[in-house]
Parts: sequence; C-alpha cells; structure tokens
Amino acid sequence: MNIQTFFDPVADFLLEKNYTENSFFRQIQVHGENFPDLKGIQIALVGIKENRGAKKSESIERGSSEIREKLYDLKKGLVPYRIVDLGDLVSGATLNDTYQNLRQVGDFLMKQQILPIYFGGSHDLDYGQYLSYQKMKKLISLVTIDAKVDMEESGPEDDRHTQEIVLHQPNFLFSYTHLAYQSFLVDPTLINVMEKLYFDHVRLGQVRDHFKETEPLIRDADLLSFDLSSIQSADAPGAVDAQPFGLSGEEACQICWFAGMNEKLSSIGIYGYDPYFDDANNKTAKIAAVMIWYFIEGFYSRKDSLSFKSADYIKYTVSLDTKPNTLVFYKSKRSGKWWMEIPHNETSRYDRVSTVPCSYSDYQLAQKGEIPERWINAQIKLY
Repeated sequence: MNIQTFFDPVADFLLEKNYTENSFFRQIQVHGENFPDLKGIQIALVGIKENRGAKKSESIERGSSEIREKLYDLKKGLVPYRIVDLGDLVSGATLNDTYQNLRQVGDFLMKQQILPIYFGGSHDLDYGQYLSYQKMKKLISLVTIDAKVDMEESGPEDDRHTQEIVLHQPNFLFSYTHLAYQSFLVDPTLINVMEKLYFDHVRLGQVRDHFKETEPLIRDADLLSFDLSSIQSADAPGAVDAQPFGLSGEEACQICWFAGMNEKLSSIGIYGYDPYFDDANNKTAKIAAVMIWYFIEGFYSRKDSLSFKSADYIKYTVSLDTKPNTLVFYKSKRSGKWWMEIPHNETSRYDRVSTVPCSYSDYQLAQKGEIPERWINAQIKLY
C-alpha cells in the first residue's frame, strides 16, 4: 500500500511561517515537498477536510489547516517527539469513499504501531475511524464525547453515524460509552436503546460532578471520538453545533490527557470544527490544538505495562458473602490506577482481556460487600 497517495501535503502558507526553535512545528516531520519517512514514528497527525456528512457546513474544509496553524505555534513538551504530520486525507468521490480511505489509512498506521490523531471534518468521520479496526479480529471499545447521541434513523450522516457503527456487520464492538450528553438534546428513547444494549452513558452534569470517575471509562477505550460541540459555545463558538452549555475547554483538555495516558487506546478523532462560526481569534481552533497537545503529552507519560502478574501491580482479593465469592483488583505501583478482574469468557471468538479499568471507589464498594456496577456491566457484556 502506497500511503502517500491518500494525502495532500500541508498547505504552503503553514510551512513558510517563521516558527521558533522550541515550537511544536520544529520537533516533528511534516509532509511538505517530500513525504516523510515513517520508520520509528509513534504518532501520525491526519487532517480531514470532508464535510458532506455534516448537517451544516460553511467552511469545515478549512478546519484542519486552522487547527494545524495553532498547533504548530505551541511549545513542545520535555520528551522528544516521534511524530509526523501526514497532511490532509484525500476525500473520495463519494462520502463512503472517504470513509474507506480513512479505514485503509487507519488500518495501515495501526499495523505499523503508529497512533493516528484525526482532526477536522464532520463527526460522522468516526465511522471510517471505527472501520479501520475491522481486520484486527478482536472486540473493541469506543468512547464518544458528544452533546447529542447521533443514533437517528434518518437525516444527515452527522446525526446517525453512531447507529451505523452499532449496526455494522461484522460486529466487533464490545462496548460503547457516551460521555457529556445533554438531556434536553437527546430523545429519551435513544437512552432506552443504550440501556438495553448495556452501553454506558453519562450526562454532562454527572461528568462535571464526578469528573475523576470518567477516567476509568476513557481508560477502557480502544478508540475515542470527540465532537467539539460537547464544549460550551463560550469556549468553542466554532463547533458545528455549538451549545450554550457543555464542557469547558479545560475539561476537554483533561479528557484528552486521560485518553493519551490510556495504554490500549490506538486512535483518537477530534471532529466538528467550522472556522466560519469561530471568533476573530479562532478560539476553537486553539482549543482543538491544545487538546491534541495534551493528548500527546499524555501519550508520552504512559506508565503502565498492563502485565497484571508483574511486580508493577499489587493484587487485592476481596471476599464477599454472595456470588461471586471474591472480587480481584489490581493497583498499579507506577500510576496508582485500578483495574478489576472479570471471569474470562472462553467461548468468545475474539481475544479479550479479563480485566477492566475501575476506580478506588469501586474497590471501596467491594470492601463494604457490594458488587460495583462497573463489574456487573462488564460481566453482562462478556456473556
């Protein structure tokens, strides 16, 4: 596969700017006149211009360049980067062709142990992001951050792409988690559907009130899809469907930090930016750029091996008076994070670990003789 044919180079005006030596731009390889060498690369930036799936679009196709400009101006972190900016994904003749381009690119990069960061385009592009996992022959977990639940039966792809993911065959979706939805924007029947499918869903208010409890949910993701409309319009006026209420820009960056720290997460997409609706300083582009920056910093701060039998983890066994008789927890000595053991489903067609991320509060519940809801939900999904 010649991956170069899937990309347009970064715009000349971005390459010609006078960046400082300690800028993000000076620390990465960029697809300009020549296509970069991918040997040893850990992270690939992938801009997306596709807008045909959006419910409304004035200038979504410019979004990736605006985000890229803000990102290039940021200062680099302390750790040396092995990052490449591949440029912008070539849009296909049809919207579905673009999904397939995204599928092929994601599949290629992840097979090379390169984590793609997608940015720009409308939120339905996460369908292509999801398709890139199809050949892995294992069940995966998806976390979406969005003010709405995009599971409508009709309308633009932007409103129904999550349903496309859920209904896709072959089905390789193990779990779906939806964070920061706003109840007044979501049909209650969609919440009922998610509950029947044992999908986790957390309202904006719950995220705000128990923000640390979102970390184990994010830590369970193989891929994360972030719609900028989940950020309040005061911070992100350039989101395609900006709302007066939502996450703060700081909270969005914290979520990206959690995602970057997640050892099993292998792709992230940040979608839904339209420069036409942004303010004069392109505030939303700056927030998206900083979200990417925090994700990268999280990635280079990963500490856990996920080898739970190693000396890096402390094992805790809690006895119960009911079935199951015991619950097993693991705590990382390096990060202080917690996991709990789930009985393995031997009949599964796919390879699936028998531990799920949890929090210290789940361990405390078990000590009181209560089975954590997170354990129950995981058990149901496995069987």
